[in-house]
Amino acid sequence: MPIQPPGPESRVYAPQELNQEVRLHLEAGFPRLWIQAELSNLARPASGHLYFTLKDSRAQIRCALFRSHAMGLGFRPENGLEVLVRGRLSLYEARGDYQLIADGMLEAGAGVLARAFEALKKKLESEGLFDPARKRALPAWPLRVGLITSPSGAALQDMLRVLSQRWPAAQVRVYASAVQGEQAPSELRRALKAADRQQWADVLIIGRGGGSLEDLWAFNDEALARAIAAAKTPIVSAVGHETDFTIADFVADLRAATPTAAAAAISPDGPELRKQLKRLELRLQRSARQHCDRMAQRVDHLAHRLRQCHPGRRLEQLQAQVTQLEARNQQAIGRLLNKQHERCSSLTARLQARHPVPELKRLSADLAARQARLRRAMQVVLEKRQQQLNGLVRSLDNVSPLRVLERGYGVVRDPDGTPLTHRKDFKKDHKINILMNSFEVDCEIVSAPRKARIG
Repeated sequence: MPIQPPGPESRVYAPQELNQEVRLHLEAGFPRLWIQAELSNLARPASGHLYFTLKDSRAQIRCALFRSHAMGLGFRPENGLEVLVRGRLSLYEARGDYQLIADGMLEAGAGVLARAFEALKKKLESEGLFDPARKRALPAWPLRVGLITSPSGAALQDMLRVLSQRWPAAQVRVYASAVQGEQAPSELRRALKAADRQQWADVLIIGRGGGSLEDLWAFNDEALARAIAAAKTPIVSAVGHETDFTIADFVADLRAATPTAAAAAISPDGPELRKQLKRLELRLQRSARQHCDRMAQRVDHLAHRLRQCHPGRRLEQLQAQVTQLEARNQQAIGRLLNKQHERCSSLTARLQARHPVPELKRLSADLAARQARLRRAMQVVLEKRQQQLNGLVRSLDNVSPLRVLERGYGVVRDPDGTPLTHRKDFKKDHKINILMNSFEVDCEIVSAPRKARIG
């Protein structure tokens, strides 16, 4: 059956329109995402952009990382490298190519972890967290041992077995925590801080059995390392096997190659101690017998001396000395009291002779005389100042302009009160004001000024 052409209800797309709508749907339907894959077909044009393909064993996707983001990479991408790429899905409309527009790229795998391990190690070492001087000594006879590890791991059973064989006297408390995975660092920190805060354990062991670098990565956590350094309780790190090293190993007070070695390092050797105790017990028994023999001989010697020098005689001598000392003491106290009584009488007589009442009366009379003299001096000064003031008032009154006005003189002023003293100030038809002794007159100049005639 032949296909029919599209009707008016059908939309016919141009390639550009279809690619544009597909791009809009892709960009709106997928948020920013991460892809981990192998890098291939890497191209570095002169523009500074990076074009490459991310692939796995079954599929691939084209990607573009523009220059502004490529300049901030912390490593040089190469074909075959395992990477983590972040970006948004889009469509290159000109060719209809589905692609990822990347805005960031990180290395993936053990290489990244190894570099992160070395960077953190150098940082903490420069801060002094690995300094042997700050590491604490382990207790020689720990009676309480705390184990920070997984309750279901083989490492816990190994440590419990060694402790029960070597040092059964120790009490053991397990602080359960995950030892790998995303939650492991926070759980290890929480368990460590809880154990250190309780101050129950004499020593703490933190660790787990062997594994890959990724499995042991929780013990390379910076916050966990700082928590170990800040703890008050001595800490032994026992992570992995002999060849495994973590940041916790460098910060801890002691690094044990394995959890089993850690349990042996903190515990005394019980069987050997029992042998030593047996040998010490025999030596103690011999020494005790010898000491008892010597003490028996000494008792015999002292008993002989006691019979020769009866203590009753010594007591009589001591009693006589006590009586004599008491009499001398009474005499000395009597002499001291008499001397103090005489001194007190002398001081009383001197106090009466220098009683303050006569001196106060004399000072009061002197004060009254000085006050009278002060009043007389003030009166003289005031009268003199009054005479000087009166003379100044008379002199000021003689030169007062009001006295001049009383003799018939006047002051010629502008209407605003400014005195007129120069010939040029007097102009025909100019209004002036004349101030007399008790009145003033407004006038008008009717002619230009002329030379004055006197006499």
